[in-house]
Parts: sequence; structure tokens; C-alpha cells
Amino acid sequence: MKSAVETLNPTRVRLTVEVPFEELKDSLDAAYKKINQQVTVKGFRKGKIPARIIDQRFGRGAVLEEAVNDALPKLYTEAVNEGELNVLGQPEVDITELKDGELLTFTAEVDVRPTIEIPDYSGIEVEVDAVEVSDEDVEKAVEELRERFASTSPVERAAEDGDVVTIDLEAKVDGEVLEDGVAEGVSYTIGSGELLDGIDDAVKGLEAGAEATFTSELKGGSAAGKEAEVTVKVTQVASRELPELDDEFAQLASEFDTLEELKADSRKRLENMKQYDQATQAQERVLDKLLELVEVPVPEKLLEDEINTRKHNLEHHQLGQMGLNLEQYLEIQGKTVEEFDAETREAAVKGIKTQFVLDELVSKEKLNVSQEELTEHLMRRAASSGMSPDQFAQAVVQGGQVPMLVGEVARGKALAVVVEAATVKDTNGEVVDLDDEEDETGETVEATSDAAVEASGDDEKPEA
Repeated sequence: MKSAVETLNPTRVRLTVEVPFEELKDSLDAAYKKINQQVTVKGFRKGKIPARIIDQRFGRGAVLEEAVNDALPKLYTEAVNEGELNVLGQPEVDITELKDGELLTFTAEVDVRPTIEIPDYSGIEVEVDAVEVSDEDVEKAVEELRERFASTSPVERAAEDGDVVTIDLEAKVDGEVLEDGVAEGVSYTIGSGELLDGIDDAVKGLEAGAEATFTSELKGGSAAGKEAEVTVKVTQVASRELPELDDEFAQLASEFDTLEELKADSRKRLENMKQYDQATQAQERVLDKLLELVEVPVPEKLLEDEINTRKHNLEHHQLGQMGLNLEQYLEIQGKTVEEFDAETREAAVKGIKTQFVLDELVSKEKLNVSQEELTEHLMRRAASSGMSPDQFAQAVVQGGQVPMLVGEVARGKALAVVVEAATVKDTNGEVVDLDDEEDETGETVEATSDAAVEASGDDEKPEA
């Protein structure tokens, strides 16, 4: 077999392959054997029909077609390996010549990873938000904790802001009650904004047993985005009572003995959260700077597939779970189809470039992934996908997606190398030492890996 590679553009090549006919012998034998099992000829036992009889009855062309189809995948793979190509996706194959007993010639056009030159990235500088926790931040955190320990007690009066009401709901569209538009015994805190627009005004002033009707746009369900006439009936009104902010509350809500200890712990937790956010922000901005430094051609076919995948995941997974279609989603977001398509394309381009650049860095820096690192990453991905680690691992193995996870971890480590070499300052002009933050939060490396995954668009559940 002889093969030649022609570069069509930086991301696409054409392979021309010539195969002497004798190299097709095994495939021809397999073709005759397969046809033997599929046809019957009077006077011959099934599977024992001579090759010349098959040629006469069914045509030599049918045999050649079967043989070529059998041989092409192996021949294509050999040509790819011979040309030392890093191919992407499926090839477009065209048989240009087939001379029985002499020669098979075919071409295969396929996308390939572009050659990328990684420049010196040690000069990258980025600015991130400073880690600052105010007294107001601490008070808000403690107040939120206090809200969680609030108690309720039924009252015989009209509902007011902050009360917890138990309500029954019925939604009608065009005068018809929706199948999924009836709910009973719903607990709702007036003023929380957690249900429908207009419900607060409707229930305020109502006592138990009273009802009201209002109009609201439905946010989910079968009629999402449509105006509905909603009837709400109050079955109970309860007042919320917050515990006193004192040492007794600290002992009730935490492992601390005093309120001051609880506040100090809240401050520390807020600092850790902001340090994690700061680290993630640094990684995202360093990655953007790195991508600006590298010229990365993007294969059009790969880009088209990536755009379609992102749209499919949005429509059939994320929006499907919310009971929305794309049109309703765009209306809620206030975006046109053109704006959505442009944003999706931009995100897809960035995702592909991120993978190419970070994979090249993995190779350049000779980075490896340990079993421990892979296991830790698997645990995090399982948690974010809502699956148990065992379920997630089983789906990954069954779907042959272990290399995908290994790639995610490796790209995270590559990004960490660039972040370490970069200069990161906060908005106060202070140099941020992310190594120190890693020691304090224990999560910086995880954030780096997650940032790489998010940028490349790989954060999806595995399919078994």
C-alpha cells in the first residue's frame, strides 16, 4: 500500500491511497464467506457455494463492494498512522479507481489538529478582585443562618409581608385549567419572590379561607411563557419568628459557644469563598490572555459539530428539564436568535481553541495524570452531575469516556502551569499568591481543572 498526504489548509488534509489487489485477499475471502451465509442457491448447501457461482448469480461487483467496505477502515487507519496524522472526526472517503485484480485507489479528506506554537507565557499579567469581607457581609451571612432557624406559628389575621402562607393554586390559559397547573398545600413566604409574579399582592390581606385571582406569565411547565389566570386560595397564615442573636443561638446553630465565635467563623468562611472565586477568576483571565497570544485555526466541520452539540445539550437537557423550549428561553433572556447563534459560535470557538492549546501544553510540559488525580476529578464531576460516584464511574467506563476525563485533568494541570507563571494582582495592586490560597482553601487546583473544563465545554453527563 502506498499513501500520500496533501495539506488542503492548516486543519484539513487529503490522503491518497493506492492498494495492490493482492492486499485485498483477506477482505475478498471474508466477502465471499458473508455472502455465502446470506444467500441460497439450489443444488448447494448454505455456506458451501463456490466463488464462481456467486460471481455468476450475484455479480462480481457485489463481492468487490463488500470487500472494499470491509477493507477501507483498516486501510485508512494504516494511512493515517503512516502519515503520522492527528485526525479529528470522520473522513470523507471517495473511491477513485477500482480495477478488479489490479488496483484499488481512494482518497480520504479529514480534519486534523493544527500545528500550534506555544509562545512564552511567563509575561502574562491579569487583575482580579481583592478578597475583602466587610462587617456587612458577616452580618448578612449570620442573618441568613438566623432565617434558617426561624419558627412559624399559625395566626388568625390577614397575611402580611414575611408571613408563611399555605396556599392552593389553579392556573388557566384561555379559560382551560392546565393539567400541570394545579397545586395544593404549597408553602410560600410572602416577599420571597420564589413563585409567580403578582402573587405577593394577591395574597397580602387575605385570611385563611379567602382567595384571589391574578394574571401572571408562567415561568415553567407546559404553558411556560404564556399569560395565565391564576386563582390562589389561602388555607393557613403563619407568622415567622426569628431567634434572638445571642450565645444561645450560636450554640443552637453551630458548634460554637458564643456569637462572636460564630461571626469569626462566618468571616473566615466568606474569605475562603472569595479566595476560591478569586482563584477561579485568575484562571479564567489567564486563559483568555493565553488564547490571545496563540494563533489557533479552527476546523469548520469540528466547529459546526461543536455548535450543534451545545445547542442540543441546551435544548434537550437543560431547557427540557425546565419545561422550556428555545423560543421561550430566548424570550426570557431577551435575546434574538441571531444573538444566541453568535454567542454559541463564540463559545464553541473558544472551547475548541482551549482544548487545542492546553493539549499542546500537556505535550510540551510532559504532564501526566495520576490515578489519585483522576479519582478526585471523577468525584467532583459526579457531584456536579447529580450522580453517585459509582453511577458516574460506571457510565464513564461503559461509554468509553475515561480518556475524556483524563484529558480534562491534564488540561487543568496545563492551565495551572500557566497560572503559576503569570503575575496576578488584585484591584488594590497587591500580588496574589495562589499557592498560599491553595494551602488555605484546598481547592485551587480543583478550580483550575474546572475552569479548563468549563472553557472547553466538556462539562456534561457521560452517556452510557
